Amino acid sequence: MQIIWLGHGAFRYAIGGKVLLVDPWLTGNPMLPEDKHDEAVEGATHILLTHAHFDHVVDVLPLAKKHAIPVLGQYDLMAHWQASEGIETIGFNKGGTVDLGSVRVTMVHAVHSSSFGGENGPSVPGTECGYVIEGEGHAIYHSGDTEVMADMQIIHDLHRPDIGVLSAGGHFTMDMRRAAYAAKKFFNFKTLIPGHYRTFPLLEQSAELLTRALPDVEVIEPEVLKPIRFT
Repeated sequence: MQIIWLGHGAFRYAIGGKVLLVDPWLTGNPMLPEDKHDEAVEGATHILLTHAHFDHVVDVLPLAKKHAIPVLGQYDLMAHWQASEGIETIGFNKGGTVDLGSVRVTMVHAVHSSSFGGENGPSVPGTECGYVIEGEGHAIYHSGDTEVMADMQIIHDLHRPDIGVLSAGGHFTMDMRRAAYAAKKFFNFKTLIPGHYRTFPLLEQSAELLTRALPDVEVIEPEVLKPIRFT
């Protein structure tokens, strides 16, 4: 199993013979060189969308069309895209689980916002979410953009994730201090990978605080396109 950071909140999970792209932001992503875009998405089998902000959604439709791969996300938007864009989608909702054979994906709650920009102001296509991805003997909690929330206790109790991938850049999501609090209060991670940071000066630039706060957890500061391998 491999986890690869594509920069910002975008991750690539190679698990159970599947390659899942979560919020694959390529166009304009300052952390992902343009000549590495094809490498970032090579072999992808599914796309998962957590919410509709541009830095998460902008490349979803182009990638789905170019590579003919399904998009997983909230039912309302998926149904609309399937009808209007002609792509394959799998629509479900919070608490629901999609069985991909060797991998199970459960949509879980998050606390953030979700909107598309438009000429007449923002439209709101559903709400924000996170995912628990289970396969190869691991359970990964991909928080998506969120603040600390009591629902994390439910996610822990039902799924017992051993790997946490937490948005921790601050300003728009939890910062490192709050992510450390969430990890200590609600979870028993063996490995923790921060995301949604270092992209812009506005965001946190280091996970040193997270590492110091969680001495019993392997905190891995990811590098773009460098695989993090698990057995």
